[in-house]
Amino acid sequence: MKAVQVSKPNGAFEIVEREIPTPGRGWVRIKVEACGVCHSDMFVKAGAFPGMTLPRVPGHELAGRIDAVGAEVTAWKAGDRVGVGWHGGHCFECDPCRRGLFINCVNAKVTGISHDGGYAEYVVVPQASVARIPEGLSAVDAGPLLCAGVTTYNSLRNSGARPGQTVAVQGIGGLGHLALQYASRMGFRTVAISRGADKAKLARELGAHEYVDTETETAAEGLKRLGGADLVLATAPHGDAIASTVDGLKPRGKLLIVAAPFTPLAVNAMGLLSGKTIAGWPSGSSIDSEDTMAFSALTNVRPRVETFKLEQAEEAFTKMMENKVRFRAVLVP
Repeated sequence: MKAVQVSKPNGAFEIVEREIPTPGRGWVRIKVEACGVCHSDMFVKAGAFPGMTLPRVPGHELAGRIDAVGAEVTAWKAGDRVGVGWHGGHCFECDPCRRGLFINCVNAKVTGISHDGGYAEYVVVPQASVARIPEGLSAVDAGPLLCAGVTTYNSLRNSGARPGQTVAVQGIGGLGHLALQYASRMGFRTVAISRGADKAKLARELGAHEYVDTETETAAEGLKRLGGADLVLATAPHGDAIASTVDGLKPRGKLLIVAAPFTPLAVNAMGLLSGKTIAGWPSGSSIDSEDTMAFSALTNVRPRVETFKLEQAEEAFTKMMENKVRFRAVLVP
């Protein structure tokens, strides 16, 4: 088979020929039909994730069909349409797993980091990481939903916000363009926060009821003008932009962060004493990915993508890192 691997820290993506892998006990083999390119793939590119060994095939937004199963696999069979996200499996034995918090597993595997991922024609993965793709959802659309999709959908449905309340999405990018669709379809009064009047039309196409242009007013001013936000979902990794939304929260409002900026957040603690909270959210386990795709198929949420051939992995990654992809890059073997 053909695969794309990283052999040394900060090395180029290499196109290599490998033997098609055989699934071991409790693992399945997937013939990959699409794999999204994510900002987190930089961990593989840099060789910087703790415990990771090189060479490694990256990719944790993979979608395709099972074509072989290992021993003791009974829930899946050849021909099943499936996808795999960041969460690559869990141990079932640690304290979080015993409490059903699989995404917080102490010994969690990460697809494309703990084991090879989806930048390849075939991949083998633990069956615990597999999610079913519903009919009506293409592999190209499913790929980004297994990372950007599950992160935004799962955070919103666990945020505590209720239909009818005001939910603001900070940023209209790879995460934000999906978050706006989910928020509006979940019944929230949806506000988009971004920079530039030219984004207003896009924001409303994606489902936003209101738009705050931070070129003409601060995020806090815009949110206050609209009566304040019950929830701000931070999807763009810019510390100052995220922090600027806090004063626009209602008392007891929540800032929920799903995109990690490289710089610290500067927040005035006095502004939190009305009961405002700041929290983060991880992506989700395989059943969360399955729920995300089912909801997306039901409500017609789709990522906006640019497709690339497997041989164009370097180009796709570079364009993504330079923020030149609108809005998710997807490799198609």
